[in-house]
Amino acid sequence: MNADLQREDEEIRKEFPILTPDEAYLDNSATVQKPQCVLEAMEKYYREMNANPLRGLYGLSVKATDAYESAREAVRSFINADSTEEIIFTRNATESLNLIGYAWTADHLKPGDEILISIMEHHSNLIPWQQAAARTGAVLKYVECDKSGSISEEAFRAALTPKTRLVCMTEVSNVLGCKNPIRQFAAIAHKNGAVFVCDGAQSVPHMPVDVKDLGVDFLAFSGHKMYGPMGIGVLYGKKEILEDMNPFLFGGEMIEYVTRDSATWNELPHKFEAGTVNAGGAVGLHAAIDYMQRIGWDTIIRREDHLTQYCMEQMQELPYIHILGSDRWENHHGIITFLIDGVHPHDVATILDSMHVDVRAGHHCAQPLLKFMGAMSTTRASISFYNTEQDIDHFIDALKKVRPEMGITE
Repeated sequence: MNADLQREDEEIRKEFPILTPDEAYLDNSATVQKPQCVLEAMEKYYREMNANPLRGLYGLSVKATDAYESAREAVRSFINADSTEEIIFTRNATESLNLIGYAWTADHLKPGDEILISIMEHHSNLIPWQQAAARTGAVLKYVECDKSGSISEEAFRAALTPKTRLVCMTEVSNVLGCKNPIRQFAAIAHKNGAVFVCDGAQSVPHMPVDVKDLGVDFLAFSGHKMYGPMGIGVLYGKKEILEDMNPFLFGGEMIEYVTRDSATWNELPHKFEAGTVNAGGAVGLHAAIDYMQRIGWDTIIRREDHLTQYCMEQMQELPYIHILGSDRWENHHGIITFLIDGVHPHDVATILDSMHVDVRAGHHCAQPLLKFMGAMSTTRASISFYNTEQDIDHFIDALKKVRPEMGITE
């Protein structure tokens, strides 16, 4: 191993107290581990400024409000939104997508309208649109990818019709790791008169995402996949669209004025944040954003690219392993989903666990995609910049023992 890379590994990993040399954590697409600075920021919030934000005029509540709104500004800057009014805190990307699925579709879809999604969507960017179609009488349509995960412009244009009102697509597939050309597709959708929703759960933690550059109307992502805590997510929406939407949840803080018989709604973004907010989670997310910016995109992308290449090239030397999607590491963005001849993915994950390698097995909340790819279940290894060549070596060595453990010797 290069000595400079080893020193960099050591500097990065010392910030993650849960990581040890004996265990290879390769389930980063599900959730990443948290650096010490995030844990400390949340502890400091609860020790020194815990109060209900936005509601009190006393000093502790003002501190909590400032911390919460400072986190909102950090998110706005991170994705280059125009205004903090366009940043709504939710529990996770799933809730963000469901918010659109209820609040936007209720007043903007009618029978016969079409919703277009890709075959590779996570269930969180599929089921809300199934349900919206069922409620409104709209029609849910799919655009398919090829076996490498690529969706051509021709296929996308062919799937659009004059009835398409909403297009929903992931930027990076949580199964194939492929990156969709969101900027290009959003521009085409807008010319067709459709609103574009982007699921950024697997892209925002791994590459720069600029909502103005992408041209999307909505972007959803989760804090826990980008080194922040669980329970905090983000919905970005263009201000003019959010202003035209009714609230998703009702109760405290999202109201302006209430009588016995009616209510009016608070201004953006508060009309979509009913009840007591997750201020501690927002503070943790702010600390995670600061941490990612301190590490820098150059370092994050360089390390994840290197480890993806290092891992895939070794896996491709094993004839009994079959990687889903592209055979080029550049198209996987840290996500490697695979099958092993003669061994069920659940057995693969169990055997790897016994060797202290953490991977995920199952349908990865993308059953229509797996069926399209000809698989019912797969195993997935996913990489973060804090992983090391030692983690990959550990994983590869364990993979080589899976079939012998199952009694397969040929």
